[in-house]
Amino acid sequence: MKKFKVYGGLADDSMIELLDGGLKNNNQTECFNLKYIAGENMFACRYIKIVPIQSWGPSFNFSIWHVQLQGIEDWDFVKPCVSWFNFYREREAIRLCLKHFRQHNYTEAFESLQKRTCVQLEDTLLTKLHQCLVIDGDYMAAEKLLISAVHDGCLDNYLDQQTHKAKWVPIIPEPKIPETEGSKPGMRGGHQMCIDVHTENIYLFGGWDGTSDLSDLWCYHIPSGTWNCLSRDTTCQGGPTPRSCHKMCLDPERKKIFVIGRYLDSQMRVPKYLKSDFFVYDIDSNQWTLITDNTAEMGGPRLVFDHQVCMDVEKNTLYVFGGRILVSNSTSSSDENVCPEPMFSGLYSYHVPTNTWTKLRDDYPKPRRFDFEIKSRIGHSMLFHEKSRLLYIFAGQRAKEYLSDFFTYNVDSDRIDFICDGSDNELPPAGFTQRATIDPELNEIHVLSGSNKDKRDEHVKNSFWIYDISHNKWSCVYQSEVRENDSASQNAQPSEPCPRFAHQLVYDHVKKVHYLFGGNPGRLHSPKMRLDDFWSLHLFRPTKEMLLRQCCRIIRQHKFQEIASVDQIAALQYLQTELASTVDHQNSEETKEFQLLAFNLFKEKEKEAKDELSVDETFKRRSQLFEQLTEFFPDSMTQPKSNLIDLISL
Repeated sequence: MKKFKVYGGLADDSMIELLDGGLKNNNQTECFNLKYIAGENMFACRYIKIVPIQSWGPSFNFSIWHVQLQGIEDWDFVKPCVSWFNFYREREAIRLCLKHFRQHNYTEAFESLQKRTCVQLEDTLLTKLHQCLVIDGDYMAAEKLLISAVHDGCLDNYLDQQTHKAKWVPIIPEPKIPETEGSKPGMRGGHQMCIDVHTENIYLFGGWDGTSDLSDLWCYHIPSGTWNCLSRDTTCQGGPTPRSCHKMCLDPERKKIFVIGRYLDSQMRVPKYLKSDFFVYDIDSNQWTLITDNTAEMGGPRLVFDHQVCMDVEKNTLYVFGGRILVSNSTSSSDENVCPEPMFSGLYSYHVPTNTWTKLRDDYPKPRRFDFEIKSRIGHSMLFHEKSRLLYIFAGQRAKEYLSDFFTYNVDSDRIDFICDGSDNELPPAGFTQRATIDPELNEIHVLSGSNKDKRDEHVKNSFWIYDISHNKWSCVYQSEVRENDSASQNAQPSEPCPRFAHQLVYDHVKKVHYLFGGNPGRLHSPKMRLDDFWSLHLFRPTKEMLLRQCCRIIRQHKFQEIASVDQIAALQYLQTELASTVDHQNSEETKEFQLLAFNLFKEKEKEAKDELSVDETFKRRSQLFEQLTEFFPDSMTQPKSNLIDLISL
C-alpha cells in the first residue's frame, strides 16, 4: 500500500483517524506511531481499522502481509482512560444539547439543563460576547470584548495558523558619485552569498556569467543600499581562483568566511586540478588565507560541487555534506580516480581551532532503515538550528533520481532521525537548486524552489514553502510560473522575480527579510543568459490589529443591515462613517464588498416598505454573526463545532 489510513475506537461504528501514512515499495518492516492522545488525555482503542487508499501501481492489488500491534493492555492503566472517555462523551452530549437550545432560543430549557448539570457550554468570555451580540444587540460592547480578547492573546492561535503572504520588492542600488562602470555585481549564476545580520552586510563571491567563472568579492550594505567591490580578483590576494557551484559559510562571531569546493569542466578534470582547496577570509583585515590546498589529505572531503556547508558558531565547527566528487577524466584503468558511476561525498565536520577534519557519515546509496545511514546527493538543502543543535537535510538529486526525503542530524549525539521519507505529497517539489533558510526564533524553515522535475517542459517554476518545525507542517506561500512565450510578463514591470535556478538566497532572521540575487532563468533561446536582479522578500501574517479590524468590520456590517431594515438614510450615514473606517480601501475585495453594501441599499424600491426584521429573524442573524466570530477563537474556548441534528441519520 502506497497510502493508507488507520482508524480506532472503543466501538466499531465510532472511530477516529489515528494515522495517515504510507508504506515503501519493499519487504522491509516499517513501524508507525498511532495517535493516542486527545487534548491532554490518553484514550483507549478496542477496534482498529486499516483503510487502503492507494497502491503502488494501477495493476497492483492491495496486500497486507502482517500487522503487529503494540500498546498497553494492563486494565489498571486502561480503565481510567475508558472512564475519562465515557465522562467526555457524556459532557459533550450535554454541550451539544446546550448549543442546540441556545441556537433555537429555547431559553428555559437551556438554563434548566445548565443549572442541573453544571456543564459550561464555552468560555465565560464567549458567553459574555453572546449576551452582548445576540441577546442585547449591544455591538459597541461586543467590540470592546473583542479588543480585550485580542490583547489578552485569545486569538493568537488563529493568527499562528494563518498562512504567510509574500511581498517581493526589487532592490535598486544607490548610484555612486561619481558613478563608475561595474559599481554592482554583474549577471551570474552558481555564485554564493552569506549575510551578517549584526553588521547588515551581504557578501557575494564568484559564480558563472554564462561564459566563464568569476572570482570577484562584493559586499552589499543594507542600510545604505550600496554595493562595494572588495576584490575584482581574489586570486591576486591569495584567495580562491575563479569558481562556481562552490559553497561559502560565514562565522558572524569571529567575522570569517569559509570557501570550499567548485565545479570543473571535463577537460579540466586532471589530477593537477582535482585538489580540494579550502580558504578563509578575514572580514576585518580583508585578508585571504589558504587553510589547505587539499582537504582530502587532512581526512576531509575530496573536491566536490553542489554540496552544502553549515556553521556551528558555538562549537566553532563547520559541517559539509553531499556534493558530487570530481574525478579524473582519464580512461586509464590504472588510474585510481576512475569510476564509471557518479561518486558522492558524505558528511564531514571541520573543527576550526584544531584544524582537523572528521568523517561523520559515508555515502550509502541504499541506506538500510535502522542503520542510521544517509544517502548523499547534490543540490540539496542543509540548515543548522542553533537552539536544537540539529542539521536539517532534505531534497536534492542523485544521478537521475530526485529525492524528497527529510531528516535531521544531531551534531551532539550523532543521531539521525527521519522526518519524512518523501511519500507525502504536501512537500516542496522534488528537485534541485532550491534555496532554503532557517529562522530559529520562529522555528521555521523557508524554501524557494528552483529547477524541478518540470524543467523538461521548457520552462521552470518557482514556489515558496514554509515548514513549521513545531507542528511538523509544510505550507505553500505562493507559486510562480513563466513560459518563454509569455510576452506580457517581459514587457511589464515585474512584481516578483521570474522563475530561475542557480540563484542565491540569504535571510536576515532579525529583520525577517530574504534577499535574492541572480541565477539562470532557463531560457532555451538564450542558454548563456544569466540574471543580475536583486530582490527582497518580506513574509507576513495578519497582525492582531488587522484581525481586530476585520472583526469590527464584520460586526458593523451586521449592525448596518439591521439599521437598513428600519431607516435607510441612517444606514447610509452609518455606512459612510462607522463602517467605512474599518475597511481597507487598498484591498480590492474589501472595497468592492463595501461598495455593494451601498448599492444594495437602494437596489429595490420595495425594500422601503419592508417592515422591521422579525424578532426570530434578528435572533437568527445575530447567532450566525456570533458563530462567525467564534471561528477566530481556539476550540478549547468555543462551543462544539458539530450540531445535535447532525447525529440523526436516516
